[in-house]
Amino acid sequence: VQLQASGGGLVQPGGSLRLSCASSRSMVNFGAVGWYRQAPGKQRELVANIMSVGNTNYADSVKGRFTISRVNAENTVYLQMNSLEPEDTAVYYCNVLFRRTAYWGQGTLVTVSS
Repeated sequence: VQLQASGGGLVQPGGSLRLSCASSRSMVNFGAVGWYRQAPGKQRELVANIMSVGNTNYADSVKGRFTISRVNAENTVYLQMNSLEPEDTAVYYCNVLFRRTAYWGQGTLVTVSS
């Protein structure tokens, strides 16, 4: 499984970005699909994930601001990020669980700054 993340960039506080993660393989049989992030000097943390049946989980820090979605027909998972804050600055990685193996995308940098 190869994952290609895109959509990062520089945005002002309060702005929005949408991250995309395209899979080289059909996502129909994937388990959890999600986004993690790693800020400088910090550990990688879960931002949000979505299960095959549609259940979602969000980090407390992004609840109400971020929305994860999964479009199996496009083999793509999205992360809509609104009301961005400087604390959201990080490299964002997509992740999928398939046949008990976790696969990671290459990461896309999100910088929130005025």
